[in-house]
Amino acid sequence: MAYVLPTRFSSSPISQIRRLSMKYTTLIFFTTSAIGLLSTQAINAANWPNKPIRLLIPFPTGGGTDAMARMLCPRLTEATGQAWIVDNRGGAAGNIAAEITAHSAADGYTLLMGFSTVMTVNKSLYPKAQFDPIKDFDPIIHMAASAYMLTVHPSVAANSVNALVALAKAKPDSLNFASAGVASPLHLAGELFKNRAGIQITHVPYKGGGPATASVLAGESQLVFGSMTSSLPHVKNNKLRALAVTGLTRSTLVPELPTMNESGFQGFDVTSWQSLVAPVGTDKAIIARIHTETSKALATSEITKLFHNIGYDVTDTTPEALGKIIKNESKMWEKIIREAKIKPD
Repeated sequence: MAYVLPTRFSSSPISQIRRLSMKYTTLIFFTTSAIGLLSTQAINAANWPNKPIRLLIPFPTGGGTDAMARMLCPRLTEATGQAWIVDNRGGAAGNIAAEITAHSAADGYTLLMGFSTVMTVNKSLYPKAQFDPIKDFDPIIHMAASAYMLTVHPSVAANSVNALVALAKAKPDSLNFASAGVASPLHLAGELFKNRAGIQITHVPYKGGGPATASVLAGESQLVFGSMTSSLPHVKNNKLRALAVTGLTRSTLVPELPTMNESGFQGFDVTSWQSLVAPVGTDKAIIARIHTETSKALATSEITKLFHNIGYDVTDTTPEALGKIIKNESKMWEKIIREAKIKPD
């Protein structure tokens, strides 16, 4: 009767040696590949930049985001020795530029000028968007921010935010708030105000911030969270009454005006902001270099003055701080959008 080897010894010693050899060969191959990849990344980071850097702008030419990019890029070109090219890819509320960047090589040569709504709002508004602002990007720097200004028509019997809330509670649905359109920052600020104050005011969307402000000037709407640039001239001419700004700190443009936070709305922070982000996986050394050079540019009096002229204060944060801002604001706006049942036009 033939003797049968136990299962674990059923193969010949030669077969076992071959299998072990293949396993070790595979392990060596992947280890070597990983080491090679890390070495290549290190070399690329050390040589960065050796060709032009493309900065995608999520809006057409002529707007504030485009203006800031064109102010900044010549300084970064001088600092890095390679051209920084502005690439306007407007459309789909900024999603087109974000998607292109998210799917680009993580080599430091394609970056996104990350506008606040693109980085914190759009994922909740457009679930089918082909990018995730938290998972698909490495944050670099939060560069500048502009708070909005809560203004009312002079006929509104309120000289403070608290008085406005009391008026709205006494007469529900009697006040209209204008915005630059459904899901615009002005609309979202109004919905956050409604939510936090527990009041009923009616949203009236217009096609842009200018028409929204004009509607309050005409008395068609009673209040608006307008941009500094569109609101401030009318406040100075006493055609609108300013009650507060929406940033956590007072604006250098109107330092006498309290914040919503100071007016009793703890943590009320709604700003239009600009940032730089890179495709996820970009070498940390490259991120650090871009952050350093951008921070130096932002520190110059020339850039500070230019940014002030379009209503922005320089912020200049660390990559880690920008990452927290994106996460926290994304969570806040997801809640507001869901509860207010906001759908993009």
